[in-house]
Amino acid sequence: MTWHTGALCAIDAETTGVDIESDRIVTWSRWTIDPAQGKKVHSGWLINPGIDIPDEAAAIHGITTEHAQARGQHPASAVREIAGDLLHWAEQGAVTVAYNAPFDLSLLHRECLRYGHHREAAGIAAIRPVVDPLVLDKAVDKYRKGSRKLVDAARHYGIDLAEEDAHGSAADSLAAARVAYVIASRYDHIGRMPVADLHGMQVEWKRDQAAGLERWLRKNDPAATVARDWPFIPAPAVVQEQIR
Repeated sequence: MTWHTGALCAIDAETTGVDIESDRIVTWSRWTIDPAQGKKVHSGWLINPGIDIPDEAAAIHGITTEHAQARGQHPASAVREIAGDLLHWAEQGAVTVAYNAPFDLSLLHRECLRYGHHREAAGIAAIRPVVDPLVLDKAVDKYRKGSRKLVDAARHYGIDLAEEDAHGSAADSLAAARVAYVIASRYDHIGRMPVADLHGMQVEWKRDQAAGLERWLRKNDPAATVARDWPFIPAPAVVQEQIR
């Protein structure tokens, strides 16, 4: 059995912002998918992040501070449930799928540290194997022009993700799994590669992709840097100390 026809665990977070060291999870979705049997099951969380949700973020995912405070789960318990759920499926052998995995996994790790869930944080940092359709797309179609946002990648691969559905964690996590599946089906060397080897290749591909983007950015900003870590960005020691 090829990895993409086995069990997949696709995840996505909508957040208060894009800083993994200080922003918080607002919604989290997880789809468990068995393509061979045509089965998929969704679980989702709405969280009161404990801080205000900026208007710019609410405009993207549709969750306001007031709504999260009224309907959202306490963040400490929600974060523990989310991390435990993800680790459970990884232990069951499901391949974790996340579009731009370093963002979702690193932010979840920081949230675990923030609420003292250190065992779960260690598990998230070590989760394997991971498949990141963004890294795969750039690897198999390096010179394609245009946006690589999920909604655009989905459109390129013939997957229905309307603009109004994008930025909802349920739609985005399912679309990420479908993009991964189409790439693996279309590119035989991706689909047939043992998933542990594919994980390792993505580490190399991400490093090369980040270096290329950094060179391009430095044409206008000589100090620009792009993180090369994948699928997880380690927390700086000072950040770990601040969170604790």
